[in-house]
Amino acid sequence: MNLMKFQLNAMRELLIAMEENGRDIILKSPTGSGKTIMLTHFMSEYVKGHSRTVFVWLTPGKGNLEEQSKRKMDLYIHNASTKLLGDVMTSGFSENDCCFINWEKLTKKGNNALKDSERTNFLEWIEKAHREGLQFKVIIDESHQNFTEKSDAIVQLFKTDKIIRCSATPLSDKGARLIEVTEADVIAEGLIKKLLVINQDFPSLVETDSPTEYLLEAALKKHGELAAAFSSTGSNVNPLIVVQLPNNSDSLFDSVADWFEKQGISIAGGNLAVWLSNRHENLENIERNDGKQIAVIIKQAVATGWDCPRAHILVKLREGMDETFEIQTIGRIRRMPEARHYGNDALDSCYLFTFDSKFTQGAKAALGKNALSAKTVFLKNEYKKFSLVKEQRTQVVDTQDDAQTLKAITKYLKEKYNLDKDTAQNKIRLEAGGFVFRDKIERTTFSGEAMVISDVNAENLNTVRFRETMSTHSHGREFHNRVGRIGLEIGLEYASAVTILGKLFANEGKFLYKEKLLELSIKNWYAFVINNFDELRHSFRFAMSQDAGLNQALGLETVSEKPFFIPQSSLFTYDAAAKIQSEFKKNVYTGYLSSAETRSAPEKLFERFCENSAGVDWWYKNGDKGDEFFSIVYVDNSKRQKLFYPDYILCINGEPWIIETKGGFDRNGESEDIDAFSPAKCAVLQKYLVRHKLHGGFVRQDKASMELLICTGEYTDDVTSDAWKVLREVIG
Repeated sequence: MNLMKFQLNAMRELLIAMEENGRDIILKSPTGSGKTIMLTHFMSEYVKGHSRTVFVWLTPGKGNLEEQSKRKMDLYIHNASTKLLGDVMTSGFSENDCCFINWEKLTKKGNNALKDSERTNFLEWIEKAHREGLQFKVIIDESHQNFTEKSDAIVQLFKTDKIIRCSATPLSDKGARLIEVTEADVIAEGLIKKLLVINQDFPSLVETDSPTEYLLEAALKKHGELAAAFSSTGSNVNPLIVVQLPNNSDSLFDSVADWFEKQGISIAGGNLAVWLSNRHENLENIERNDGKQIAVIIKQAVATGWDCPRAHILVKLREGMDETFEIQTIGRIRRMPEARHYGNDALDSCYLFTFDSKFTQGAKAALGKNALSAKTVFLKNEYKKFSLVKEQRTQVVDTQDDAQTLKAITKYLKEKYNLDKDTAQNKIRLEAGGFVFRDKIERTTFSGEAMVISDVNAENLNTVRFRETMSTHSHGREFHNRVGRIGLEIGLEYASAVTILGKLFANEGKFLYKEKLLELSIKNWYAFVINNFDELRHSFRFAMSQDAGLNQALGLETVSEKPFFIPQSSLFTYDAAAKIQSEFKKNVYTGYLSSAETRSAPEKLFERFCENSAGVDWWYKNGDKGDEFFSIVYVDNSKRQKLFYPDYILCINGEPWIIETKGGFDRNGESEDIDAFSPAKCAVLQKYLVRHKLHGGFVRQDKASMELLICTGEYTDDVTSDAWKVLREVIG
């Protein structure tokens, strides 16, 4: 097999990197670039000049990827010594072996692939190989997936001096040697399609009774156009439609299969394939360019490792749920079926049809913008005995008062939107305030074209609005999901949340309430909740925060006090790509870096201040949830206990301080604090400090003066108030 120029270059770079000092090598290569071809030829070349070598190729658990990779090496490299885990368990490791192992068979809880005795045997085979002088080199395929402490422990067993991490979207590692194959390189060689076309020819406003059928119709129409174009070029390629269902949906499968059957495409007829975790039908020869399957129904799990170059069209369905869009799925439709471009724009492109707007977020994540590195840091000896008293809730079950919650939400909405008992007038006022009143469900998505993943963003695409006819049957699941999410915003059970929403807005007889704000029919109530999901959950949260807990004293019978000690170790996440990686010496942990993430802008400013302030002896960044961290109890407007985790504990001139950081004041003095509970948290913090004879307060930045300010009394959003003092003047 002849390798492409970029593949030969990548192979050469890998061989060079193996002779360099660093352990970690990253191969970043787009889906469809022939990554397996590059790596198998690389391994074959490397073992020719390095005796006593064993390659261990680790794959994630989905899609039998280890078996696919082994088959490809057997095909590309004649007489290659390849093994799977079962072969290793039988005969161990030998010189020049290339062993393909699914690491989840070794690490996943409940996985019966290896019993305890067999696991011991696996370790014994590794130790035997070491005694015989064999040297392991590790390749981690799809390295962006599931690389946990358990999988890392497996890697450590091999005591390797070289780890090659491979992915189209690898995690960032500034210390690793990066070998990158660009999308442009692969497109130029004709291996992947030139363009991703998103929602082609969609109007700016789509109105439909069934978004699923709308997308499927667009996909099938595109299939017909592509099939005709392939036929005109003399190519016997049957373009494949890939229909991806949400992972948590079973009901949607039946409607998709029924729709295809009406078009003459069915499971019984053999031209509709199914690849689900518990169902595999008509998959034989689906990868062949002339395969008879017109469409395949999949879920997220099949996205990794599946190679079907004739896949041209992806239909990504949703049910209004919040599911992450994996940009790698698009890679399944990017390969060229005959490894060449046709000089025909239609055939040299792939097509995505979706009403999901989150694929732009998936693209951003895939580019590694959110990738962080992690390490364990340990507490310095001098801080191991430091302690405070922390507060915890005493109730095993929260005693939330639903009547009080309803009263608080009603009061908040009435005051914010100037509502009264006139429900018709209330509708006008809520609509003026941004609420949507329609008997249809409204969403937004995008359309346009992208050559590379970095082009898949909202700025480069056109916005498409679509409206679908509301049905309490077909939208019931989404309605219940939204009600549950709104309730979770303030800790309500579903039953309580739906009752409150019904009493406020529905005209159903079981939801009687003398202060009802709207009189919506059940159908319009469903649409109201779905369309105004964000507005409603924010309203619930803000209603619980208004003057919450400010006048409620928490007695010792409702608060449990326990000693708090700074945790002995912590998993520290940081941005390894940051230019500055200096260690903050005043932090209580050894190895705490200036590139700590995730941190808000106020937190970063405050940490820098602590490190550079002569008055600060040491400082500790508290966690934001968990029994091991420092907490104080407060209550919301429903009398529900909540835990407040102040951001920092520090020592100033020998005395402990407790500090919470918040969003600052802009150049016009307007507040940028988005936490509705700040006044309540500040109040309970001050009471705690007085009770325990400590110091502390809330810290915010004034962007007009570029100074950090501290409030040690009653919380206010007025930057000109005497409550806010310059931090450096208070601490020194």
